[in-house]
Amino acid sequence: MYKYLLVFLSLLLPCAPAFAGVYITSPANGSTVGGSVNFVATANTSCSKGIGSMGIYPAPYNLAYSSGGSSLNHALGLSNGTYNAVIVAWDNCGGASSAGVKVTVTSGGGGGGKSFTNLQHSGGWKGAGQGPPNFIDCSPCSKVAWSSAQGVKSPSLSGVASQYNMWGSGPYWDVLFNNHLIGDGSSQGLLDSNHTIVPNVHDFTYDVYFFGSNLGASQALEFDLNQFFSGMGFIWGHECRIAGGHQWDIWDNVSAHWVPTGIPCYPNNNAWNHLTLQVSRTSNNQLLYKSITLNGVTHNLNITYAPGSAPGWYGITVNYQMDGNNVQSPYSIYLDQLTFTYQ
Repeated sequence: MYKYLLVFLSLLLPCAPAFAGVYITSPANGSTVGGSVNFVATANTSCSKGIGSMGIYPAPYNLAYSSGGSSLNHALGLSNGTYNAVIVAWDNCGGASSAGVKVTVTSGGGGGGKSFTNLQHSGGWKGAGQGPPNFIDCSPCSKVAWSSAQGVKSPSLSGVASQYNMWGSGPYWDVLFNNHLIGDGSSQGLLDSNHTIVPNVHDFTYDVYFFGSNLGASQALEFDLNQFFSGMGFIWGHECRIAGGHQWDIWDNVSAHWVPTGIPCYPNNNAWNHLTLQVSRTSNNQLLYKSITLNGVTHNLNITYAPGSAPGWYGITVNYQMDGNNVQSPYSIYLDQLTFTYQ
């Protein structure tokens, strides 16, 4: 099968005699996975201008995902079946190279392995400010202000990035952006009125690229996944402290405070950073923090917390938050290729 795929790619892509190759580290060749497939690969070339972008072809002529740079880490929701997937890298000298991997998906269609892609360009986003000491939502607020814009072409990977700006008089005020995906107030048309989706999904992936030209002004950047049903609140909070100390914290729902993980967080300034968060709700309704991957480096957590109380809430939501520093320095962040996968 790979022979025919590579013939197809040779017709589609220009030759690259200087190319060194594409190296796939996930999934394992011949493996079987449930729902979404996490594709991880790197590429190198002797082209002096480096790698321009990489892409995933789960089937011939089907470019399902692409990203800039010489590394790729993306969870792709696929239906049941066996795939002879190909990952392609294009360099900035007009060349390309590829590598194949065979993977079987056992639970992708129906109610599992579903993905929302380019969520930063979706409708449904709402913003609110929060300030010390209680960090209660406000809009407008006395000491912080914000704005956002969608469809940004530069900087952008997809051509439809979103820009988020905050400023104010602070200190330590935050801006929260939230989107209701499934359940009450769904922006995606999935109200789940019969309550058949939300209580039956357990595994979640938050995958996003972010860019900032003044990252040092940020106290922290926060990326959250939330699930609410039967009076329980599952908030998988992840906070990359920047001015606050370059470390990842995670959220303890019951105690309602941030817990340092010891995992460093040093995003690159003036460059796209690729973040992948993987979490689960266990069979006995505990929050499991599984892993954090930033720019191709994965740290496994395997930390479990009990859920909090959330009476009257129902649905699945995602958050993105910007935290202000001690002088509330203004700064902007761009998000692109925000994908949320649930199964």
